[in-house]
Amino acid sequence: MEKRVVITGLGAITPIGKNVKETWDGIEHKKCGIDTISLFNTEHFKTKLAGEVKEYNPLDYFEPKQAKRLDRCSQFAIISAREAVKDSNLSEENTDYHRVGVFVSSGIGGLNTIQDQCEINFAKGNNRISPMFIPMAIVNIPAGNVAIEFGFKGESASIVTACASSTQAIGEAYKTIKHGYEDVVIAGGTESAICEVGIAGFENMKALCTSEDKTRASIPFDKERSGFVMGEGAGMLVLEELEHAKKRGAKIYAEVIGFGSTTDAYHITSPCPDGEGGANAMIRAMKEANIKPEEVDYINAHGTSTHLNDTTETMAIKTALGEASKTVMVSSTKGNIGHLLGAAGAVEAIFCVKAIEKQLVPPTINYKEKDEECDLDIVPNEPRKAKINITMSNSLGFGGHNSCIVIKRLEEEERDGI
Repeated sequence: MEKRVVITGLGAITPIGKNVKETWDGIEHKKCGIDTISLFNTEHFKTKLAGEVKEYNPLDYFEPKQAKRLDRCSQFAIISAREAVKDSNLSEENTDYHRVGVFVSSGIGGLNTIQDQCEINFAKGNNRISPMFIPMAIVNIPAGNVAIEFGFKGESASIVTACASSTQAIGEAYKTIKHGYEDVVIAGGTESAICEVGIAGFENMKALCTSEDKTRASIPFDKERSGFVMGEGAGMLVLEELEHAKKRGAKIYAEVIGFGSTTDAYHITSPCPDGEGGANAMIRAMKEANIKPEEVDYINAHGTSTHLNDTTETMAIKTALGEASKTVMVSSTKGNIGHLLGAAGAVEAIFCVKAIEKQLVPPTINYKEKDEECDLDIVPNEPRKAKINITMSNSLGFGGHNSCIVIKRLEEEERDGI
């Protein structure tokens, strides 16, 4: 018998907030977390802006020895997981930790550590490389660190599908609980790639915006968009089997009811021009959720602010939703936080949950110039009060990876025992 899967905890650290409350307040108040890069000297770079986590000091969260042994991306993962677990009120008294999984993804992993250790290698020689290099840099280590932090002993995995990674993690966590393999899974993503090699790599492939005006840099669906803006941070969600959540009296935010994932099989970086892969991911997610397109109230779009993504995703939404695409509310929150790469989907899933909770649609901020190719209701500039029952979150990644999750408000009468 298939299980129902609910969300009982949220955690985040982003360019507009050190936790979920601060981050959501930033969404409500149209805060832009894009600013001048401070993490390194950009004198020789065209790219000057990014979405950094502001005023971050690891010693506010970790003992010095632990902080030194954790790449920034692992630090963000642990911080957001701490918030999500505390929010969910999980404990060894109410949950069997042998049945708690950890699905925490990253697109790149410990890129800061990789850069730092390569510099040491070239300057001082291979015998000066840190013995912690590999354990700090490998892409699965945030998941391992989260599991160690809490003692969760179920399945632990890091699913890497570029910028679709954390949506994929949530989807796989949903399936794992749905089919009875775990009672609870901590699912999400983390990323910290705002460093010289990270920015240079994306800049040299012409993917990044080089505007120095932070209000006109990350501008999804705007006709003047010219590339994405790198962001950093992490988002974590506690997914839980419904009856398990009810039995322990957990607060329930919403229910995950569908997941779809496809591959373009087209190009290593460019999406398929007709949006077929993205459309099919949405169609699969709606089919599993057993809903009709007209039942979707809000879509948090991948919406990266690149010409190809935004036009292709528009076509994908039109294909998947048909006539309903004319009325569904669609927005991209990357104007607020930039593109968190492998962590983007998890933070955006949190925004979908909060949209249901607050009955408020996040706006697409800093929007000015209409693009006829992106003719959806993108909720420009101002948050919108609306009745929101079902939300959808899209994530699309290099390599042609497409993932979509569907999240639904849980009816009050279904929360018995809470």
